[in-house]
Amino acid sequence: MALSSDNRIGRHAILLLLSEDSEGQLKRLEQSNWKGCTGKVGSMEAHKVVAAIETAAKKNGVIQSNVYRESHALYHAIMEALHGVTRGQVQLGSVLRTVGLSFAILRGNPYDSELEGDWIAVSLYGTIGAPVKGSEHETIGLGINHI
Repeated sequence: MALSSDNRIGRHAILLLLSEDSEGQLKRLEQSNWKGCTGKVGSMEAHKVVAAIETAAKKNGVIQSNVYRESHALYHAIMEALHGVTRGQVQLGSVLRTVGLSFAILRGNPYDSELEGDWIAVSLYGTIGAPVKGSEHETIGLGINHI
């Protein structure tokens, strides 16, 4: 029942996000029966960030759109990652903040036992700040949830 040292889903999601060769990294992960994708989103509205990540996950087959528990697990992973990006205040435009983010979504079983089932991780990296060019700083967030 131990967490496999080779299959740390959060670590892999962050490495995928920050990789110079995300396509190659994703292919290697897919050979180990993991599913994932990457993308970008920028907005002053948190719901647009959530929508972009959900859309990417569905389009790339990371989750099944007709299975509620998969969408629900993804939503919670996104919100946890956004908490990291926004330092616990998941507000953007209403407090005059905007984000420019790259994201990675990764799904797989991080445990030695197949009985543990799939988990999903969302990693976010980019900038956050006032909606004025040059008034931002780097930010990162990670969210992990069971499916």
